[in-house]
Amino acid sequence: MRVAIITESYPPDVNGVAHSVLRTVEHLLARGHEPLVVAPVSTAVARSGLPDIPVVRVPSVGLPGYPSFRVGLPTRRVAAALRRHRPDVVHLASPIALAAQGAFAAARQGVPAVAIYQTDVPGFAGFYKLGAGRAAAWRWLRRVHGVTARTLAPSSVTATELAAHGIGPVHLWPRGVDAVRFDPAKRSDAFRESVGGDVIVGYVGRLAPEKRVDLLEPVTHLPGVKVVIIGDGPAAPALRKQMPRATFLGELVGEDLATAFASLDVFVHTGAHETFCQTVQEAMASGVPVVAPAAGGPVDLVRSGRTGYLVTPSDAGAITVAVRALAEDAALRREFGAAGRAAVAGRSWTAVGDALIGHYQDVIGRGTVAPVERAA
Repeated sequence: MRVAIITESYPPDVNGVAHSVLRTVEHLLARGHEPLVVAPVSTAVARSGLPDIPVVRVPSVGLPGYPSFRVGLPTRRVAAALRRHRPDVVHLASPIALAAQGAFAAARQGVPAVAIYQTDVPGFAGFYKLGAGRAAAWRWLRRVHGVTARTLAPSSVTATELAAHGIGPVHLWPRGVDAVRFDPAKRSDAFRESVGGDVIVGYVGRLAPEKRVDLLEPVTHLPGVKVVIIGDGPAAPALRKQMPRATFLGELVGEDLATAFASLDVFVHTGAHETFCQTVQEAMASGVPVVAPAAGGPVDLVRSGRTGYLVTPSDAGAITVAVRALAEDAALRREFGAAGRAAVAGRSWTAVGDALIGHYQDVIGRGTVAPVERAA
């Protein structure tokens, strides 16, 4: 099967969309398929070890105030790349700008497309008060997804919201996790000694205003607790000033990231606009209890009172109470961590990738695999 993946981001960029596309490419190659990637030009440092496949880069611009986040510009290269590759199906990764152009190009060429909904665009539009806000974002998304054969949502909350706003058909397609890379056995005394603190509480992800990492400031004052922030972004300078007690490690990848995850005592995700939240899964695979908002993707991932705690979104006090409970009880941390590891053990990228191929087969009329659970 020939697959054209048109994406808003691809490595060397480091974010959820880029990671998901990379794992999809790896799985397609492993199954003998022929992927092509169309992505914006990146300004990130080049990475080695990426799959040897054709990648078409299109001109891009940085977002105001966030120049490292690139947005692909309209270009004829998208339609030309589709004509050259002659795909059986087009995979649209978080179609907003470049991948949205890909949706219309695929429709004009009569190629079925599967849209992967991954970014809470209406939530961001409302948070940043962009243009006409949420209503305009939903109108654009209905137009883009309306020309595709199928939309895949990463969580039940997201699938329900999409259906409620007139987007469909919507199917559930969660993400896999590498439980070999993210493993409790990688816990490191050296890492822990380097950051200090009796109990290490960590956040991993982009440092952007909508992620609300500032909600961790009260946690930095808990006795014996050390807050570690892993990631980078436009909010980093302000967060460093606001949380002088925290340790900022910048972006970590590969084994360095796996070691950091496993060396945490508690993982906290603070943003309420996550359609899935891969870092929650990676923390759980690492045997670390999770505190996250009761909104979006974490609702499907965290069993509150079993693998961590779901708390009121955007509530610093609720986060602090949950972290304090875990910080004061090592046995509870071990219990929640073990339960989290067990909960994600079967969520391999192989199983998730095969489910995605089943969706491809369905929309091109070769389907023999039953669709993943549909939204109501």
